[in-house]
Amino acid sequence: MANNKPENIRLSDDGTAVVIIDQTLLPKETKFLELSNPAELHEAIKMLRVRGAPAIGIFAAYALYVIALNLDANDYNTFLTELRKQSDYLDSARPTAVNLSKQLQRMMKLVEDSSQLPLSHIRDAMGAEASKIQQEDIDMCLSISEYGLSLIENGNGVLTHCNAGPLATSMYGTGLGPILLANERGINLHAYVCETRPLLQGARLTSYELSRAGVACTLICDNMTSIVMKEGKIDAVFVGCDRVALNGDTANKIGTSGVAILAKYYGIPFYVCCPSSTIDPNCETGADITIELRDPNEIKELYFKDPIAPDEVPCYNPSFDVTDHSLITAIITETGINWLN
Repeated sequence: MANNKPENIRLSDDGTAVVIIDQTLLPKETKFLELSNPAELHEAIKMLRVRGAPAIGIFAAYALYVIALNLDANDYNTFLTELRKQSDYLDSARPTAVNLSKQLQRMMKLVEDSSQLPLSHIRDAMGAEASKIQQEDIDMCLSISEYGLSLIENGNGVLTHCNAGPLATSMYGTGLGPILLANERGINLHAYVCETRPLLQGARLTSYELSRAGVACTLICDNMTSIVMKEGKIDAVFVGCDRVALNGDTANKIGTSGVAILAKYYGIPFYVCCPSSTIDPNCETGADITIELRDPNEIKELYFKDPIAPDEVPCYNPSFDVTDHSLITAIITETGINWLN
């Protein structure tokens, strides 16, 4: 894996479009999309064709670059004004993952600091910056994986929730990174994968990545987490996250907080793995994190042949929850292991 190039997010061969794996079709179909116009780039984020906080940030950087290539602007001020509009448009696709806004801000700052350069040079610099963002993610994920690996022993059972592997980043991943790196180095683990309702990122994506990598894994329903912990099958929990508040609260896929509560009860270490870019300096506590509410019908219709509940029954569908810092053993970033409890 370490020698492979990322396949889930990259520029097209001619450099004019962003290529992604459509994650909504996995694991049944591996389909690559070439996206270039603002509407389809926005839709890809909103509809989870690309997902995972780091991956969304990388995709957004490439997307803004591709949009810049196609902007009909002959002077800097027009270019800047139009690009700001497109950056805000992309940023509106999803509210919770901080990487989306951070990487768009980074790209826009480059443009704002380049007012004296020809537009062709600015566009070239944007492409180079987007590529740099992706390489930084690869390096960060490997570092996170190394630190996480130091907390794992041969024969351990590890539980993970949602998907925080290569599909959610560029390579290795965050929450899955230690597991994949352990496998690469001959350390035998058994991964327990929560299905992660209602979008089934664990069932569709994590089990897909682990099985492709040759990692022994078992898929469980979300409500089976307690029993596998009680039976002594779990030695550690590794998850990713989409935003970290300054007090250590973390937002991750819905259900993560419940896993953390169970881990605390059973005395199992609970590790959050994320790039330092996921830490939001403007967010004091988890109460300040905006939680995305998605289409309620995902709960009773998505991935089912027929609706599983009466049409008149309303659904509540928050995409994320906040895990209190008191439940987290450590937050692992590319800079090291930050012990909380």
